[in-house]
Amino acid sequence: MKNSKFLIDKLTKLIEQGLVSSKDITTELLNIFKSKRDEFVFKMKLTSKDEFEVLSKRVESLENKINKLEKQKNKKAKQVRKS
Repeated sequence: MKNSKFLIDKLTKLIEQGLVSSKDITTELLNIFKSKRDEFVFKMKLTSKDEFEVLSKRVESLENKINKLEKQKNKKAKQVRKS
């Protein structure tokens, strides 16, 4: 119940601030979920803080590379269909 209240509070703050577009809301929700994930992993003491920061940066860069490759793949598929 505590977590759902936290999420509802964050959503109401977003609406109050005037972030109406769906893209803004989704990015904010992703940021909230990422911060909660980071808190959870840090509380579990699976890694040290420094180690965790390095690993999270590596994961983030890998996610960016995957997204770029998916975009390139989609672009090439569209070009092939047009031919």
